[in-house]
Amino acid sequence: MRKKSGKIYLAPWEKAFDRVLTPLEHFIHRQTTSAILLMVCAVVALYLANSRWSEDYHHLVELPFVIGFENFILSMSLHHWINDGLMAIFFFVVGLELKREVLVGELADPKQALLPIIAAVGGMAVPALIYFGINPSGHTADGWGIPMATDIAFALGTLALLGNRIPKSLLTFLVALAIVDDLGAVIVIALFYTESLDWNALAAVFVLLGALVSLNLGGIRQPLPYVLLGALLWGAMLKSGVHATLAGVFLAFSIPMRPKYDPEQFLAHVNTTLTQIREAFNREHNVIKNEEMRTKIEALGEGVQLVQAPAQVLEHKMHLPSAYLVIPIFSLANAGIPIEWESLGASITHPVAFGVMAGLILGKLIGVTGFTWVAVKMGFCQLPPELNFKHILGAGLMAGIGFTMSIFIAELGFAHHPEDLLMAKTGILLASLIAGVAGYVWLYLSCPKPSET
Repeated sequence: MRKKSGKIYLAPWEKAFDRVLTPLEHFIHRQTTSAILLMVCAVVALYLANSRWSEDYHHLVELPFVIGFENFILSMSLHHWINDGLMAIFFFVVGLELKREVLVGELADPKQALLPIIAAVGGMAVPALIYFGINPSGHTADGWGIPMATDIAFALGTLALLGNRIPKSLLTFLVALAIVDDLGAVIVIALFYTESLDWNALAAVFVLLGALVSLNLGGIRQPLPYVLLGALLWGAMLKSGVHATLAGVFLAFSIPMRPKYDPEQFLAHVNTTLTQIREAFNREHNVIKNEEMRTKIEALGEGVQLVQAPAQVLEHKMHLPSAYLVIPIFSLANAGIPIEWESLGASITHPVAFGVMAGLILGKLIGVTGFTWVAVKMGFCQLPPELNFKHILGAGLMAGIGFTMSIFIAELGFAHHPEDLLMAKTGILLASLIAGVAGYVWLYLSCPKPSET
């Protein structure tokens, strides 16, 4: 039986559920929650890799997993399915964020975008050069792209812990920097971490990209055709030799960013439809029996969808599964490295681990802060009114949190060199920890909490 409260009908347990679920929803959507979950998964993976269950952990990760049907079978380890398949969802969300920022976000205004772009370029170039200076030759040089990346979830989550000690413009600056950083990482993966090419599969990739562009130009806004073609695109890219996860970025850029209705058209549509709904209701008050009213309400719902950009809707819907499912699973599968405490000193001084750590901690700090300082001093751009170079230095430290994308590039660069991959991951985890703690402490001490009035 339902309880009636005014004109609202509540199920017997609905209020109790709301008391539990509403705070949970707020917690899930907080910026810090994703970073906390990511950290917990990394710690769990490290524990499993260094416990009596280590063999079971590695056996599970490398377990063969087969999908397909007759004449078409894909067989890869669970580890590869996560890195090549599941991570395509993460790259899809990254692509949607990139497209939004470039078209209507922080990177849409060239003057406003110039400062974080310059900072991001410095934050990519200097770490790569530092790593390459330490590893100038041999297969270890392939890891130069590892310290270029910033983990946006970890960095923003750590920054958010400071609350109102820091101005909102610093969060905006770091978001824009990380978005440009992600774009740089995508380009690096596409151009420099592709071993060989299958030209027939690559031709299929271009055909599918053409089909996706045609859907966009044809005004198709339903997600299903894009998803189906995106799945085919992923398969073609997997066979082509270009890393399959980039299919997520290409798919994202094909999703329409413009809504069907502009706000004025939508308001006119709403007013007309509401009048029709009211007239239908006056003729029949029982909503369940009122088919005319139901169809008008359905039309109103369609209008609500058409006033939103499809890319915007998908980014909102895919954020939670990406942040709270894909990335934690990736962390569980990739952060589990064996740690031998007696040889930790030797591991840190290994050229790969040392290069990664120096690149992420010093390279990001020097690149972000130094390039920003030069750009401001030479008059190319100005700091936002609320920011000073203490804030920029803190952002440079935070940018050294490399985790997700750095581990992903390490998996590509050292796919055939497990010892160097282990050293790279060791360097990434230690550097991310040091950079995050150092950035938090620096900003906490240098940015006093505003007095309450």
